[in-house]
Amino acid sequence: MKRPFLILSILILSIVSARKVYAQNQTVEKSVTGIQVGFLGANIYNEARLADAFSLRSQFALFPGFFGGDAYPNTGLVLFPELSLQPKYYYNLKKRGDEGKVTTNNSANFISLDFKYLPDWFSVFNKDAIPVGNSFGIIPTWGLRRNFSEHFNYEFNVGLGYAAYLNSDNSNTSGIMFNLGFKIGYDF
Repeated sequence: MKRPFLILSILILSIVSARKVYAQNQTVEKSVTGIQVGFLGANIYNEARLADAFSLRSQFALFPGFFGGDAYPNTGLVLFPELSLQPKYYYNLKKRGDEGKVTTNNSANFISLDFKYLPDWFSVFNKDAIPVGNSFGIIPTWGLRRNFSEHFNYEFNVGLGYAAYLNSDNSNTSGIMFNLGFKIGYDF
């Protein structure tokens, strides 16, 4: 009778102590660097921890755009650079860890405020050159990030915010900017 009780006690203590160690590590990773590719662009990013559930993502992306309609005689595709800073709050990181789900490399749901800048540095077109112009946007975003392997991840995000387009003739315009993304990536 003593032997099964001893084995059961050791097993329970092992599980409890492992859960405590795991629970203590339910914070945003110190630094996550990687690349992501999706239908709506490709990016190189780094997420740095600011606090237990907060990170700051900085990224460089090639962002696609489509043109056509009344403004241009042809339709086509353009790729242009995008720089962004995105403070993120991972609101269910601890809950996922408590449930025994993977939280590696910030695998959780998040809300963020995405600050985007699209400079007029260069662009890649499939037709004759079309000016892109400088613009910036501020977009509240909701998203989720999951790992499906040790280094591979996918991320989905959606948001709606404000954009300002800085035209070269000082006729600045503003409007709504929609953010929708689904990307598959690799963390280094």
